[in-house]
Parts: sequence; C-alpha cells; structure tokens
Amino acid sequence: MGYAHEYAAAIMHRGRIPMEPADFVPDWADRPRKAKYYPGAEAFPLPGSSYPDEATTGAGCLGDTVNRRTNEDSRHADGSGAGPEGHFTLPVLSGLLQDSYGLSGRRLGIQANTDLGALPHYTHANWSRGTASGGGLYPASVYWVTGASGPLLPGVYYYSPLQHAMQRLLSGNVTGHVREALGEPAHTDAPRPGPVCDQFLVLGVKYWQNSFKYNSFSFHAVSMDVGALLQTWRMWLRARGMEFAPVLWFDERRLSGLLGLDAEEEGLFAVVPLRWRTQAPAAPAAPGPRVRLKDSERSRSVIDFDTLLRIHRSTASDTAERPEARAVATCVPAPLPGHLERVALPPAALPAVSVRDALRARRSSFGRFDASVPTTADQLAATLAACAATRVGGDGELEGTPGLSRLYAFVNHVKGIEAGVYAYEADRHTLCRLSEDPPGSFLQQNYFLSNYNLEQAGAVIVPTLRTTAVLDAVGDRGYRLVNATVGAVAQTFYTTAAAQELGAGVALGFDNISFIERLGLEGTGEAPLLIMLLGNERPRPADFISDIA
Repeated sequence: MGYAHEYAAAIMHRGRIPMEPADFVPDWADRPRKAKYYPGAEAFPLPGSSYPDEATTGAGCLGDTVNRRTNEDSRHADGSGAGPEGHFTLPVLSGLLQDSYGLSGRRLGIQANTDLGALPHYTHANWSRGTASGGGLYPASVYWVTGASGPLLPGVYYYSPLQHAMQRLLSGNVTGHVREALGEPAHTDAPRPGPVCDQFLVLGVKYWQNSFKYNSFSFHAVSMDVGALLQTWRMWLRARGMEFAPVLWFDERRLSGLLGLDAEEEGLFAVVPLRWRTQAPAAPAAPGPRVRLKDSERSRSVIDFDTLLRIHRSTASDTAERPEARAVATCVPAPLPGHLERVALPPAALPAVSVRDALRARRSSFGRFDASVPTTADQLAATLAACAATRVGGDGELEGTPGLSRLYAFVNHVKGIEAGVYAYEADRHTLCRLSEDPPGSFLQQNYFLSNYNLEQAGAVIVPTLRTTAVLDAVGDRGYRLVNATVGAVAQTFYTTAAAQELGAGVALGFDNISFIERLGLEGTGEAPLLIMLLGNERPRPADFISDIA
C-alpha cells in the first residue's frame, strides 16, 4: 500500500482533521505568475479567434459531444482545417489551445466570492478561460513536441496562454524520445503513437502555481485541473470528428529530463498524441537532448511542502508500468439496490449550442442562485446524463466500459421532482430515492465557505469514485486517474450548465465524511470528491464582460 492511500484518507477527513501546515497563510504579495515565463525564448504567435471554424454550426454541437457521439457533419463542412480524416493543422491546434486555456475575456461581477474586493484592480484582473480551475489559479503547462510533419521548425515549444503564442524551448526533432517514453500500449484500445506519429502535447503542472495558496491540499486540486483541461480537449476535438486518447502512464522522469524540468517542482500528468495532416519519417531518439532554458519564477520565496512532495513522488514512481487492460473495470460502483423507489427522468437533450460558445459562457455563480425560479427536470436530466457519460479515456479507461464515477443528486428546487436525496442510475436514466427529507439545511451546515447558499441551488450533484479500489488495482498513479476523472466531470458540468443558461458552481470546501454518512457509503468505498451546484440565478446581474478572443 503506497502513500496515495494515506493522502486520500487525509483529503476525506480534512474537514475534521486539518492537513498540515494547518496555520499556513498565503503571501499574496509574493504570489507566482499564472503561467510560466521563459525570458529570451523566441515566440511565434498562433492564429487568433478569427481562424476558420468560428460559426456556431462549424464549432461542433455540445449535445453531440457530451453524449459521446461524433458530429459527422463537422468532419467535412466545418471549415476547421481538420481534413477529411480529422487530422491536425496549425489553425486546429491554435483553436484547441485558445478555446481551452487561452484568455477569452475579462469579467467582473457583483457576487459572493471572497476575492471580489481585489478584482476591480487591473493587477488582480479576473481573466476568463474555457476550462475551469481550482481557485481560478490555472497551474497547467502545455508543451508541444513537434517533428518534421509540423508547420514549425521541429523542437519543443511551450504554449504561452497570455500571448496565445508558442515559445521555442529547443530546436531539433526529439519526438523519438517521447515515443520511447510512452512505450507500448497495454491494450488494443489504447493510443498507439507508432513510428509515424511525431506530434505530441505534454500536459504538466508547476506545483507552486497552486501550492502557494493551497499548500498540501494543492495536489488534490491540480490533478482535478488536469482532468478538466483534458475534458475540454475531448469535447472540442470530438465535435470535429477527431480522435482524442491521452496517455497517463509513461516514463515521466525521462520526459521531465527532456523538457529541462525539475522533476519535483513540476509533474507531467498526460501526453496526447496528435494525428497531423501530413506525415514524415520518424526521427530516431538521438542521445542527450534536453531543454536548457529555465522559466523565471516571480515569487521571491518558494516553499516546499512535505506532503505535496510525498504524494508527487508516490504517483510519479513506476509510471512506465502501464496497468493491464480492464484493470480498473473492477473499481466501478456496485449496482444500486433493487428495492429503491425509481423516479423516471425526461429524455436527456441539450440545446444546439456550440462547444466554443459553451466554453465562452462557462463561469461560477458565486452566491447568485435564486430558488424563486426552479430548475426543470429536463435540465437536471440533461446535466446528469452528460456528466455520467464523461470519461478520461486513453490508457486510463477502455472506451465502452462502465464509468468510474457515480452521481448523487441533492434536490432542493426542481420542478416535477420532489425534494430529497437521490442516486442517479445512468444505464436506466432514473433517479433512485435515498431520502425524502429536504437536503437544504444539511448542505449548508456541511459547507465551510460563505460564497454560496447551497439551499438556493435547484440541485447539488455529488460525483463519487472508489478511490482506494482504483489505487489497489493500478497503484498510486491511479490517484491521478481518479482526480482527472472527477475534474473531467466538473468541466462537463460547467459547460452543460452554460449551454442551458443555468448558473453553476463547483466546490471542494465541504465535510466529505458527513456526505459519506448521509449517502450511506461507508461500505461501498465511494468517496465524494466535489459538490456541483446547479440552478437559476437572480435576474439582471451587475456584470462587466469584455471579450478579447
């Protein structure tokens, strides 16, 4: 049993037993940048928001995507440059990065979050992005390793979201090293980069960009951030009929060396092979290349947290030993008891909203829920179905297998559904009643922060996963899979709510143990990892919105 079991238990109990250092106070004046900065690196601007594929119909329908269907019409007619076989081009890569992690606008609104007083100042501006992030900190790093088939000089590039540009870190074709680090897939459904694939996105996290605020808890948050970003890429690409198969198990130390990273300051969480429009012979893995440039840290004082280092080390060891096919298949939740009362839900359907529009509209409600206009059963049904269909995929889960998560719904104000606590049965698209008691007071009493009134939400959806079962099945790196899964669910939740013009909020500041007890999960191994608030907001909000992309 590795350290990840101990860390997972500490996360579950942190509402009652604070994690060390319990007295930590962030130094906001010495906070790090929200993105890495490589001084002296040559930058190449990427095509902006005017790249082809801007029309609503061309951007791909969110309803098709979240239900895991391919929008066949977009394969040939969306103007995205994806090509008849769904290959990448530079405009497609640019659009993917712009819509997922690039800055899309500045927002300011009267709401209940605790940072509201600082946001009017430009130095604390709240820049909006398509992908959600714990605490709005956005700590992910995106690297592009490109070979001879790409449009730029082969090498290693860092995506600078503030500039929407690629910064060259290394010249030369080093894609052979990436292929060797990925190794052979564990099963036939896993991604096969093969000898002709010479384009990869590498997704990392520089821990200090989050730990300066959340200290030991930060690993839990950033591993969810990774899942949220991967899910954005999945929705965006599948709306264009393109493949998406992230690799979570690979030789992390070798890739860290190639990228010139301190392996304990920045973790590498996923590699995404890209099918480029043109193909070129793969280059062999020449000995010894590595990025020599170093990013410049803004903070004068960088603190190491022992708990964070331990969970990083435990999930970064033996990473090249990919689990056997269907290793996590035994970790899915058990079927719900047959004696529970079933409540039929309306068919799940989403409005014809493009993925890009949903990503642009995604935001947190922060205390603006208003129960005077109840959520509808159709809206709840569509949200539950979309979240239940979410998968990380790749070598983490086989396509077509049951999902690792289960959803529970605390219904406050949903037209046509009585207040109470329910479990969602995805295969039958029904709610199973667990309790008839209105859950509003329980929800509020077990939430630690003051930025939401949970009772005013139409419903609060809680995803659970059998964390310890996954760790037992695939080892400590399975903690990254668990959190990537729940982060992906959260991103689906946000975009689905935005498509339905509903308010949404995701929070981690709740008493996990109380939710285990209320849901009767003591014997199932299911761990509640998020609470997701859905409902209508107060009318006529006082908002400032400035779109820049």
